[in-house]
Amino acid sequence: MRTFTIALAGNPNTGKSTLFNALTGLKQHTGNWSGKTVSLASGYYEYKNTRFEIVDLPGTYSLFSNSADEEIARDFIVFEKPDITLLVLDSTALERSLNLALQVLEMTDRVIVCLNLIDEAKKKGIQIHAGKLSDKLGVPVIPISARNKEGLDVLSDHLLRMCMGQIQTTPYRMQYNEQLEMDINRLESEIIDIIGTDYPSRWLAIRFLDGDQKLVATLKDRISSQAKGGTVHYGAAAKAFGSSNSHHSC
Repeated sequence: MRTFTIALAGNPNTGKSTLFNALTGLKQHTGNWSGKTVSLASGYYEYKNTRFEIVDLPGTYSLFSNSADEEIARDFIVFEKPDITLLVLDSTALERSLNLALQVLEMTDRVIVCLNLIDEAKKKGIQIHAGKLSDKLGVPVIPISARNKEGLDVLSDHLLRMCMGQIQTTPYRMQYNEQLEMDINRLESEIIDIIGTDYPSRWLAIRFLDGDQKLVATLKDRISSQAKGGTVHYGAAAKAFGSSNSHHSC
């Protein structure tokens, strides 16, 4: 049976863990991640003869390098390359949740958005047009109530079809001012020349221009451990990143 890896991301208190429990039931285990004190829960469930490993990332409001939780969630999405990042948004506070969504869409094309707590939103008179939001974000948007197990069959069907290559996405990407876009494009080109397209080059360029030194260090470790002579490649990368680091605020 084929197994696909699904990263479960979202703000705290969006029902992310409730969804994790609804999907995986008792097939769960927990362990520390990459030498950090933060624990990650993972579990399995099956749908139409396909196995999904669900990794419950720490709940965060952003994916910068401000905390261990943010670093772990960010690094898993970027460097572990899950087959899909399942992004759980709070339907009752959508504007707040969209900040994280826009960051995730910069990092990977393989995203499905879950509008959780849709039952609570209805009680509060909140209407969300999932189809229009999907058109804007460029990825599937599925209304669910994890607590009531509503919409999980539709979600599972989308997970399977995206994993099998039957759903293509065109994620929304933030556009900045003309000068910053020129800097991003220039640095992105240098990144691709040095490390190829294994990682999200535009997102890396944005983070490096913003002076994210922890991410530079993480990338150095990744390149060094994954390929012989990686430190030599990184030397060139660090020089390019250092010369281009203008500490723009994105």
